[in-house]
Amino acid sequence: MAEWIDLFDPTEDELRAKAPKSLHPAALRLLVTPHERAFDTRPRIETHGDYVFGVLLVAVAVPAEDRVFYQEIDFVLTEEALLTVSKTPPGEHAFDPKDAKQACEPSEHPAMYLYRLVDGVAERYLDLLDDLIGEIDEVEDLVEAGLAQDVRRRLTELRRDFLHLRKTLGPTRDAIRAIVDGRLSSEGVDLFPREVELHFADAYDKLLRASEGLDLSRDLVAGVRDYVQAKLASDQNDVVKRLTIIAAIFLPPTFIVGVYGQNFDHMPELHWRFGYPLVLGLIGTACYAIHRTLKRNGWL
Repeated sequence: MAEWIDLFDPTEDELRAKAPKSLHPAALRLLVTPHERAFDTRPRIETHGDYVFGVLLVAVAVPAEDRVFYQEIDFVLTEEALLTVSKTPPGEHAFDPKDAKQACEPSEHPAMYLYRLVDGVAERYLDLLDDLIGEIDEVEDLVEAGLAQDVRRRLTELRRDFLHLRKTLGPTRDAIRAIVDGRLSSEGVDLFPREVELHFADAYDKLLRASEGLDLSRDLVAGVRDYVQAKLASDQNDVVKRLTIIAAIFLPPTFIVGVYGQNFDHMPELHWRFGYPLVLGLIGTACYAIHRTLKRNGWL
């Protein structure tokens, strides 16, 4: 009967008691290395004779705090059992394979246990992308609200999250593809029967959909960024337009006042009783005429 052994942040002694006797010392060191000091957290699945060693990363979104953190789960698969080691990220909670474990049957091959685990990880990636798309919608609302500083901050964070997600999702998908293609079979040891490989194809399809969703999400972020830049340019054009209108309205008064500010003696209107009111009326008429012209042409 197959067995699934799940451990959370085990000590070396606890791990030695549960791990296969043939486990390589380097793999043992990786299993006991804490998450924050992991030697290599790149997702991978490798075959080592009579067992398969793997590292999976699960990206978890925290929408309320606008951040993403990663949970690490390592595993060792043999013909008799599946050993999983969940590592707790600093200040976070570890990945709990309880749901996948409950879906398993004692009569199933241990590789099916691994399939349930991988399938749950693939579902998490799909859920994460839904959460990130919701974050993009929130950023679009910030753009409409005119909160430019918050928009720039969130766009920077989203681009960083998508970059890290790409570095995690791609290797995970490639590792599962190796199982589907039968490249992880060992000589004399059938760790992945053909019927199990077909199940892994379903998990691979989910990871492929997640990769396509990631590309779409990155395009959406780029679209929001372009929209922000276009909106900023439009707002700047409106400011320049208003300043131009103000300058156009005050140009005639500036010219008229400049002419009469020369104070020549031979300007009859300077000694005329109605000269000053006439100039004021001329200035007002010129401003009104320019205002009406601009408004009629749709500039105001």
